[in-house]
Amino acid sequence: MDMTKIHEKIESLRPEMIKTLGELIACPSYRQEAAEGAPFGKGARKCLDRALEICRGLGFKTENVDGYAGRIFTDDRESSLGILAHLDTVPAGDGWTKEPYKATVEDGLIYGRGAMDDKGPAVSVIYAMYALKELGVKLESPVELIVGTGEECGSSDMAHYMTKKKLPPQLFTPDACYPLINIEKGHINAGFSAKCPSSALSELHGGKTVNAVPASASAVVRLPLEKVKKAAEKACCTVKFGFSEENGTVKISAEGVSAHASTPETGDNALTALIKLLSLLELGSPADGLIRGLAEAFPYRETDGLHAGVKASDDESGALTLVLSILDLENGEMNGAIDIRFPVCESVETVREKLSKTLKGAGFEAQIRGSEPHCVPADSPFVKKLLAAYEAVTGKKGEPIAIGGGTYVHGMPGGVAFGCEVEGEDNRIHGADEFIRVDALVENAKIFAEAILGVCGGE
Repeated sequence: MDMTKIHEKIESLRPEMIKTLGELIACPSYRQEAAEGAPFGKGARKCLDRALEICRGLGFKTENVDGYAGRIFTDDRESSLGILAHLDTVPAGDGWTKEPYKATVEDGLIYGRGAMDDKGPAVSVIYAMYALKELGVKLESPVELIVGTGEECGSSDMAHYMTKKKLPPQLFTPDACYPLINIEKGHINAGFSAKCPSSALSELHGGKTVNAVPASASAVVRLPLEKVKKAAEKACCTVKFGFSEENGTVKISAEGVSAHASTPETGDNALTALIKLLSLLELGSPADGLIRGLAEAFPYRETDGLHAGVKASDDESGALTLVLSILDLENGEMNGAIDIRFPVCESVETVREKLSKTLKGAGFEAQIRGSEPHCVPADSPFVKKLLAAYEAVTGKKGEPIAIGGGTYVHGMPGGVAFGCEVEGEDNRIHGADEFIRVDALVENAKIFAEAILGVCGGE
């Protein structure tokens, strides 16, 4: 079929797409207390039920998989292509100038929680499938849409779904960015601990989230202020240090710049800066040894894991990144956490072995877990067909990319991320006044229709 007719059909569905997205935004679907048939809370279940009801009204078959996810399809044959979107969101949070759970259409934008992540993209998929169905397009092999309700809280929705249903051999999620993500680095989440009884260092706190560069850190030491300030000067950090005296102690504060753990070079780690300062002081045993061990293994401004013994890189997925993200000294025990994103040339086991050796040498016991890298070959027919659909609609060159983060399809064989964010546009995902452009909602549907035809074949 002439793709012009399909594009025209999708354009004619613009009002219905806006209406459907508004109905889904109106269902608050952030995680709440589990209930019978609603593993992620009644709000997520209500949104799932409404989405399936809308799709049945459009002539699709639907299936509710125990309240964890839904399946939307037209053909009882085994699907060759699956599209995975999610209907759950993060909570609204503060700072909104629009109603978070009432779609506001203004100046070509649709505002509301989930507008871009990921209800809007789900709507684009629904109407891409609907346009093909209404035009009588006969696919050589079927396509199905899977809508989950637990992506924002760890993707246990899909873990359950896969115990009940078989995933298609080719899968994409419109829950990331264009052009296409075919490689996701492996991920290590390491905890470490050591006994640290009384010393000149009485308190130490830095970081709250393991997958972020800590923007602040603080410590309390029983040392003269002059010595502490001299150590700060010698440390020569771009992080801003502050000092206050009280009852013979000095409180040191460090203010840096946060960043996501997958791009630590864009931040300024307040914790490793503070560790560098502390390593220049005489704290007494065993704090001296532990702090200096950390300063040597995780130097300030180093993000490639060189001194931790885990540095690695390859042409496909780039360099390993490492963030010392959390450290606390409480009740005579020092506990910390590290985030590592590693390239496809490494494995969880090889990184674990190297990092364990380093932490042991620094005086710590380690608890390390992780997930392997995810990769779909860039030259696979599936990737090429999706990129061809992107290029046909947008007129832009499409090249597959590798990322340090993980997407909804991480670990799912044959899965890639395809849309819907575009470079240079901040849709305020997870923030106040989240939005999607109406034109993007429609354009995404055109891209997905072309992708379905390219992958599934049809007339």
